Amino acid sequence: MASLVLGAVGSAVGPSLFGAGFTAFGLSISGAQIGGALGALAGSLIDSALMPGAHVNRTGPRLSDVNIQASTEGAPIPRVFGRMRVAGQLIWATKFRETGTTTETGGGKGFGGGVRVSETDYTYSISFAVGLCEGVTSHLGRVWADGNLIDLSQFTTRFYRGDESQLPDPLIETVEGAGNTPAYRGLSYVVFEDLPLARFGNRIPQLQFEVFRALSADRTGALENRMTAACLIPGAGEFVYAEDIVASDDGAGTTLAQNAHNAAGVADLTASLDQLQALAPNLSAVSLVTGWFGSDLRAGHCTVKPGVEADTKNTYPQGWSVNGVARADAHLVSRIDGKPAYGGTPSDESVVQAIAALKARGLQVMFAPFLFMDIPSGNALPDPYTGEGAQPAFPWRGRIACDPAPGVAGSPDKTAAATAQIDAFFGGATPSGFAVNGTSVSWAGGGDWGYRRMVLHYAHLCAASGGVDWFLIGSELRGLTRTRDGAASYPAVAQLRALAADVRTILGPATKIGYAADWSEYNAHQTGDAPGALLFHLDPLWADANIDFVGIDNYLPLADWRDGVAQADYDALNGPVTPHDAAYLAANIEGGEYYDWFYADTAARNAQLRTAVSDGLGKPWVWRAKDLRGWWENAHYNRADGMEAATRTAWEPQSKPILFCELGCPAVDRGANQPNVFVDAKSAESALPYFSHGTRDDLIQRRVLEAQLNHWADPAHNPMSAAYGAPMVEADHTFLWCWDARPFPFFPARADVWGDAPNYRLGHWLNGRLGAVSLADLVAALCEDAGFTAYDVSGLDGLVTGYAVTDTMSPRDTIAPLALAYGFDGIESEGQIKFVMRGRQTADAVSEADLVLPSSGAAEFGYALTRAQETDLPNTARIAYSDADADYRQAVAESRRLVTHSDRVAVSHLPLVLDQGQAIAIAARQLQEAWAMRETARLSLPPSHLALDPGDDIVLRAGGRDTRLRITAIEDGAARAIEAAATDPSLYEIQPGPQRLAVGASAPAFTGRALLVFADLPLLRGDEVPWAPYVGAFASPWPGAVAVLKSAGESGFTLDTRLTRAAVIGETIVDFPAAPPWVWDDVNTLHLHLFNGTLSSKGDLAVLGGENVLAIENEAGAWEVLQFGRAVLTGPDTWALSHLLRGQAGTESAMRAPLAAGARVVLIDGALKQLSLRQADSRLPFHYLWGPQDKPISDPAFQGAEKTFAAVGLRPYAPCHVRAHWAGGDLELSWLRRDRAPASDDWGPEDIPLSEQVERYALEILGADGAVLRAVENLTTPSFTYPAPDIASDFPGGLPQPFRIRIYQISAVTGRGAPADAALAPV
Repeated sequence: MASLVLGAVGSAVGPSLFGAGFTAFGLSISGAQIGGALGALAGSLIDSALMPGAHVNRTGPRLSDVNIQASTEGAPIPRVFGRMRVAGQLIWATKFRETGTTTETGGGKGFGGGVRVSETDYTYSISFAVGLCEGVTSHLGRVWADGNLIDLSQFTTRFYRGDESQLPDPLIETVEGAGNTPAYRGLSYVVFEDLPLARFGNRIPQLQFEVFRALSADRTGALENRMTAACLIPGAGEFVYAEDIVASDDGAGTTLAQNAHNAAGVADLTASLDQLQALAPNLSAVSLVTGWFGSDLRAGHCTVKPGVEADTKNTYPQGWSVNGVARADAHLVSRIDGKPAYGGTPSDESVVQAIAALKARGLQVMFAPFLFMDIPSGNALPDPYTGEGAQPAFPWRGRIACDPAPGVAGSPDKTAAATAQIDAFFGGATPSGFAVNGTSVSWAGGGDWGYRRMVLHYAHLCAASGGVDWFLIGSELRGLTRTRDGAASYPAVAQLRALAADVRTILGPATKIGYAADWSEYNAHQTGDAPGALLFHLDPLWADANIDFVGIDNYLPLADWRDGVAQADYDALNGPVTPHDAAYLAANIEGGEYYDWFYADTAARNAQLRTAVSDGLGKPWVWRAKDLRGWWENAHYNRADGMEAATRTAWEPQSKPILFCELGCPAVDRGANQPNVFVDAKSAESALPYFSHGTRDDLIQRRVLEAQLNHWADPAHNPMSAAYGAPMVEADHTFLWCWDARPFPFFPARADVWGDAPNYRLGHWLNGRLGAVSLADLVAALCEDAGFTAYDVSGLDGLVTGYAVTDTMSPRDTIAPLALAYGFDGIESEGQIKFVMRGRQTADAVSEADLVLPSSGAAEFGYALTRAQETDLPNTARIAYSDADADYRQAVAESRRLVTHSDRVAVSHLPLVLDQGQAIAIAARQLQEAWAMRETARLSLPPSHLALDPGDDIVLRAGGRDTRLRITAIEDGAARAIEAAATDPSLYEIQPGPQRLAVGASAPAFTGRALLVFADLPLLRGDEVPWAPYVGAFASPWPGAVAVLKSAGESGFTLDTRLTRAAVIGETIVDFPAAPPWVWDDVNTLHLHLFNGTLSSKGDLAVLGGENVLAIENEAGAWEVLQFGRAVLTGPDTWALSHLLRGQAGTESAMRAPLAAGARVVLIDGALKQLSLRQADSRLPFHYLWGPQDKPISDPAFQGAEKTFAAVGLRPYAPCHVRAHWAGGDLELSWLRRDRAPASDDWGPEDIPLSEQVERYALEILGADGAVLRAVENLTTPSFTYPAPDIASDFPGGLPQPFRIRIYQISAVTGRGAPADAALAPV
């Protein structure tokens, strides 16, 4: 009879047909791996459905296919899923455009004339378009040019997403003509308009683009589509919410961006919100989380203050201020290993900007004041819960309570003493204690650092910002709200009600005000006063007229999953068989733990001994944290003694909506077991969910959020209120925790900037996870793209960060790498191709009695087991992939078997975006799988086993042992002939590889302010413009060039000079004594700290020849020029200079005795340039601006100053060798002339040249106190006779010994030159 073959093309045939290995589907793999990993895709069935009778030559997508930009007609258009770095194809370009720019330079000679030099520079640019990928993309991420990240905001570009409505690009249409320009619908592409090419070597650079393409657009229930609101964190970061780019300036040329660590050239907030709105198109609201810092878990001792990361920091264009508190007066957050444990409180100005930015994007705003507990490890604060001498490090704010805490011996709980402690925590701030000036809010009420001050401050700030849609008066203050001052009285609840009333007076009726209770706090307080005792402690707050909604931070568990099949929730027949089962998670939203049952203690949890939730009064909802409906729609009756009170609480059933102010799940395995926990090494709260292995699991996060969002969006689960006519839960305003204002991937890659970066991997963050593609959606898309619809992907679990199909190929070839990476099979069943994950926990048992015995002459046992030779198996599995944490660079992960006789290597090239841990796990699984499948089986079963399909697991109990097998092929005839390979379900469990922090997500350097040095120096070479001062600049990072502009007024600035090299600038670090000029000083040492650059020692001849020249500025702005022979590096950027020549070039008068530390120094070299000044203008005041040449002068990086120079290069030197001798009763004074021209530095016998128009001097006779007793002008020779009568007149008591004179050489242009001060003892 005819037979039908149902194939998974198992690995049983792999080694026998292909031996050690081969290359197929673009993958070099061992024969033993071929089986289920590739052939099991039922490829022949799909291929024949698409191309009947065709011969198919299969080649899978390759990594290199997406990395090189080309311009090839007929080249395949890549398909991208998730996120990927692609090069694309050049699809259109203009001719090169040449632009000439002429500049004129030159200076005046004498008083105005001179030669001007014209210089013409040519630059080239081009316009072109690059096609990226097929289909509609979400957004464009980073762009690389020649491997370097570039800031697209610096160029004119247009990005087309590839939808069917896009129109032709206007530039292309202008060039090619209307009607001749395609719109390229269905193709995502980028147009560069007039791209300057100078920085790229006058050619089109090799461009690569980070492309995002989600597959969620057509699936209503997908996270990206359901997400309508998000919590914006981190809540701590001095300028993290600023729309201005804020930078710190150390005053020494080093600028650090405080909030611009991205590739878009914008503030981090802007880049992050752009990403969020691109990935969540239905987003309508954002909760702005902003924090102050609590100091103590004891309510009566806890202060609440704004904090800073550093108490001294100069920032621009914004300075830090919160509530009128300056940086120096704010709380300095704790430090760990020298770094701040938290970011500082966002500045008020940045918060105002964030609110405005969110509104400008059409988003509603919730404002969420947040309380961080800055209690470092090793503190000496008594713990209110244990009485021990140290509180837990960086705890949850919900642990603030009275001291001792409720339930601890000696606690003031349930006494009036508790009220005093609670009141101390809240403080006495009132709305009238604040001064509001525009958007500036300051406190005028003295030293009150209570909680009310923070909340009321932000209420005023929100009002000054034009109001917000929601305002939280607090969140998760569980320890406080459960503290009582009587049997049923809660002082913190009363304080919150009063706070809500005060906030209402500030924000008015348009803002909805609420409190975000913890999920374990919102419903009732189980007091323990008596069996069954509970109080609806928050009902007075929920019922208050100033509270508009019941806020809940929803982290309720949706699973209780354990390892293996011996657990309460595993159901092999009906599911779930995986913790990611969507139906399982959804069923536990109003079911499971905290609804149907609870664990009495840890031992019960470990043993899964569940206690049913019941209530003797027939109201089990009072005990169910998950029973929102029961709590919301029923009247509440307190049970102070375990029995219901006669009167109900203030809560009116269905009176107010429930708002999930936070809803989240960590991206860690078993995250659904305990969504409220997080991993943070610094915090005592750090924990993994129950029974977690600590492995990253983005899929469980997605499944939990989708389950919650879809559940509450369904009217069947979300009843309408008869009181206000809207659903119980405001599903459209479910604020997902969390989205970070620090954009991905720079957070978490920049661990050097942000201390919490390591927390990202297992954390609640949605950045970098939103927009990922579910494995099921991806496989479905690949099938449907080829027109194949007979498939079932419901059995697939997995999340794909990024995947690319780079060539025209069959569905089988496109799916093969995914099957390899994620471990699934494609099988034909019931007329469909079903894709199912490997590693099923359950397997049907097949005994020898079930086997169909063979006919005569066949194997006598009814089955055959074959074991492959060890030498045919790989000893190494190697995976090539795109590294998600290293800018998508091609990377290789390897797993090796340490003990084996094989030397074969299985290599797989996967066009997948993976992190290192994922890649290593895949390699390890493939290697172990190859060895596990070395044993294959053939057997026959009767038709009674018709339910078995390829891909199913069975346990063959024969030959005295159990062998677990995965069916790879079935041939149906009189009996079912089965081929199978050995398997082990544990291979397919999550196997975390070694993890590393993301690296390589560098941003283009942020160029900020430059340190500019104006140095009015004497002539040093002789070819300088004598009256023009020098300028030198340093900036880190260096902007390429610093532009110096000049104007006679405060506007109309023109370019004076451009500094293209960073000058070597620094400062002295110890006092520097004076020393005799012009001779080697081997006594003193000059100690410097250089901001950049290096120095070197030189020989005496080199120094005398003009090398190693340094200028030092004194407090009066005058510069001493010195030279040094020896330079020794004594520490990081710290130098000791010795063997000095002091007071060079006539600058000895600038020496000080001593010069105080901190004096500016600059190395005189080619990095300095002279300003363009006419001689006639050389001593007039001018306004100067300077900053990065590629920024407009309106940019905050530009600085300015008004400067008036002295034309020091024209100033005569001080005379030298002053002498005095008696000539009778007269005193003969003489000196030697010095000249400012470097050419005068000549040892020849002839007289030196005269640079002045005439030789002329002025002389002053000085008294003992330094006062001028006699002045003589217009001396034309270097001598003077001081007559005896004048001496007697000036010094009635006789000429002092010594006596002092001062001599100047006179310039016709600058007047008096440098003075020669001499103390003389005449001979």
